[in-house]
Amino acid sequence: MKIVDAQVIVTSPSRNFVTLKVVTEDGIYGLGDATLNGREQAVVAFLREHCVPALIGMDARNIEDIWHYFYRGVYWRRGAVGMAALSAIDVALWDIKGKALNTPVYNLLGGKSRSSVAVYGHASGRDLPHALDRVAEYLDMGYRYIRVQAAVPGVKDSYGVQKGSGSYEPAKKGLAPVETWDSSRYLRFAPQLFEAVRAKFGFDVHLLHDVHHRCTPIEAARLAKSLEPYQLFWMEDPCPGELQEALRLIRQHSTTPIAIGEVFNTVYDYTTLITEQLIDFVRLPPAHGGGITHAMKTAALAGVYQVRTGFHGATDFSPVGMAASLHVDLTINNFGLQEYMGHDPLVSEVFRAPYHYEHGALHLSDAPGLGVELDEVAAAKFPYDPACLPVARLEDGTLWNW
Repeated sequence: MKIVDAQVIVTSPSRNFVTLKVVTEDGIYGLGDATLNGREQAVVAFLREHCVPALIGMDARNIEDIWHYFYRGVYWRRGAVGMAALSAIDVALWDIKGKALNTPVYNLLGGKSRSSVAVYGHASGRDLPHALDRVAEYLDMGYRYIRVQAAVPGVKDSYGVQKGSGSYEPAKKGLAPVETWDSSRYLRFAPQLFEAVRAKFGFDVHLLHDVHHRCTPIEAARLAKSLEPYQLFWMEDPCPGELQEALRLIRQHSTTPIAIGEVFNTVYDYTTLITEQLIDFVRLPPAHGGGITHAMKTAALAGVYQVRTGFHGATDFSPVGMAASLHVDLTINNFGLQEYMGHDPLVSEVFRAPYHYEHGALHLSDAPGLGVELDEVAAAKFPYDPACLPVARLEDGTLWNW
């Protein structure tokens, strides 16, 4: 089953997506998601100039060997661009193998551990009352897990707060916009937000919150402790995670569960966090973290230490990337929760997704491979549209973590 062709398809139906299509001599093709929000063209160049020429002639059945070829063999390991490219290759190969054997990918990973995948929605408000209204809307839609974000009084820009109508999309057209941040106001406001949510909706709904790397370790510890009365399902990315030892400080002060790692690339970003049980959920998704092959290994290590998964699943993944996550989610025993943000309706003109939302969960079809279909004619109608994620500065101009 030699690989005879590989194409990189860039399309922008409401936002940019990068898809790798790998074709074998048998006429079977597989799809992989290579989208890296705000840096899409860097991955495109890496794939086209370095990966695709090497792929031609390889046996698509040898997924493990090909994974190591593009990880060990490039010498310059890890990194967001390289791992996004490797992820797309790996996922496309699993898609091919599933189609060749006429079975869903999850059957190749060990079969189902559950019938559906629990997901969380994103309730964000321009102020506290609006956030409460949004929580009510998600409860009405059947969500049992809800991430709550709200604009911080006195702070111009707050992460996760939708401006205007439509789905939330942080990337903006053109060069990166600059946002202003104040941690002290945020630390005072966050407990008030969750006190109000619990007062109105009680404790039957699971609540989540994303700090988005904006606290120092001691600030994050203070926040985690102040949120303990409201029993969060998780507090996400409380501080930048590349200094893994920083999470020890948070653990010393609070039992609020921690989820981290949507910006990580490999299991090696997690070794201290997992083995010392400094976190409760890994956020590294297959589409950014080495594909399905590496996601299964990361989940296996996490499971030994009773750490669960909570894969990143924002709109900057195409249905290909989401499907890859769902196949792993269905399979592993230590699944925790899956992030889910519905795409703009335009996306369905290009991608046919194999999953649907119902009663707080995503249900995956039994189509062979990943089950995703791509309309290349429709994709060509939506050319690449440059956009960047924001950068953040403190009020005095100091560059901060967005």
